[in-house]
Amino acid sequence: MKEILLQFSNVTIKNNATVVFSNLNFTLKKGEYWAIVGKSGSGKTTLLEALAGKKHISGVTVAYTYFDSIIQGSAEHNSRNNLIALVSSTQQFKNRSNTTDLYYQQRFNSSDSEDAQTVREYLLSDTTASHGYWTIEKIIARLNLSTLADKEIIKLSNGETRRLMLAKALVKNPVLLLLDAPLVGLDTTNRADFNLLLKEITASGITVVITVSTNKIPNTITHIAVLDDCKIVSQQPIEKFRTNDISVSGGMDINVEFLKQLLSKNPMPQYNTIIKMQDVAIKYGDKTILDTINWEVKQGERWALSGHNGAGKSTLLSLVNGDNPQAYANNIVLFDKQRGSGESIWDIKKKIGFVSPELFQYFPARSGCLEVIESGLYDTIGLFRTPSPKNRKLILQWMQLLGIEEYSNKLFSNASASIQRLCLLARALIKNPPLLIFDEPCQGMDAEQRDHFKFLTDTICKNSNVTLIYVSHYPEDIPQSVTHFLKLENGRMVN
Repeated sequence: MKEILLQFSNVTIKNNATVVFSNLNFTLKKGEYWAIVGKSGSGKTTLLEALAGKKHISGVTVAYTYFDSIIQGSAEHNSRNNLIALVSSTQQFKNRSNTTDLYYQQRFNSSDSEDAQTVREYLLSDTTASHGYWTIEKIIARLNLSTLADKEIIKLSNGETRRLMLAKALVKNPVLLLLDAPLVGLDTTNRADFNLLLKEITASGITVVITVSTNKIPNTITHIAVLDDCKIVSQQPIEKFRTNDISVSGGMDINVEFLKQLLSKNPMPQYNTIIKMQDVAIKYGDKTILDTINWEVKQGERWALSGHNGAGKSTLLSLVNGDNPQAYANNIVLFDKQRGSGESIWDIKKKIGFVSPELFQYFPARSGCLEVIESGLYDTIGLFRTPSPKNRKLILQWMQLLGIEEYSNKLFSNASASIQRLCLLARALIKNPPLLIFDEPCQGMDAEQRDHFKFLTDTICKNSNVTLIYVSHYPEDIPQSVTHFLKLENGRMVN
């Protein structure tokens, strides 16, 4: 009989003071590999965090029997935290002295980015590392981190950061590995390798539980738990699982006339050229990040930007978004004006609406959804002034249009990934900018929510002269309104 790792019987799980799960029952046995599936907002991440012991849990039975027996029988481990590793969808890095958080633009400022640890330093600094199959040398080689070992962690792409977080977890050689949406942000090559990696992880004796979409369940998974509205509605071996166990609600619509009315409150300025780059090159030391980029974007064009993890997409966008000081050393025109001819970063940012999953982790922890949206009017990551009653009506109208008005008094950090993306969309749209940059905006959404987001994007493009740059590793995520394509490979244009 398989040993029980942990067991929840009739438990209540709270996120802060809010009850998320009631009367929940779940048993995990050693040698079982579970996928937790369900729509975004169904509670997948909260359940994973509860399994890791990071949420308030109460109930009839909350037992970590196997872990507690190891702790009692070994002096090597002094807590359950050393035996369970959680790889979450967000990560807040500290500086070298571990005193302050790193900030979003820091990755593009060479002097400031030196305050961040390198990949190797970050892995070696883990005081919970233990002896076992997964040595640091093996992890760096297996997760393709060798070329990144001496790179500051703040300079990593989204996909590279994902691999680093998994490496950090494996350093512990945990008994239980919990992975929250591990395929999100990975390019095609790394997604294909993940199945093989997961097989090697389980073969090393580690039990795995992941949250994942139903069409990307790895071959190693043996059991499925289906969540709906913060309830486990079914638990079964994978051979008995059917995708129609997950409920699907009807698609959402958008009030086009209301959209036009909101856009008209801030008339969009007109330009000829939104972006023009000539022989643009970006280097950090001896490392070339972008090489001979020649790219022109006219107002009203809709572009898809693609490329592997580390191809240079984020650096390219940082030149447009005003975050990279090396823009001054290159021949770049933004909004009909030569870069460096007197405009400030804020002059540029007020013309751009930006959506990125990375933005989430840089907002102050106590930011409300309303405050996040209002910060778009000031182009700040967080609202560092008293909320304006004048703006509140406009914000609530945008939330109503996007169907998220019920979150007006909620904390941004407590909202599901899909609601967070819609809040960031409202933040980007509220000033009706001439350029929208959507950097992997559908991360964390289920298929229905991705379709809805694409529909919203297409509707906005159809009813305005907005210019769009849309970044995604998934062709199926690209909206129909996109007609132009730019692909990067190792910092160079390949089409």
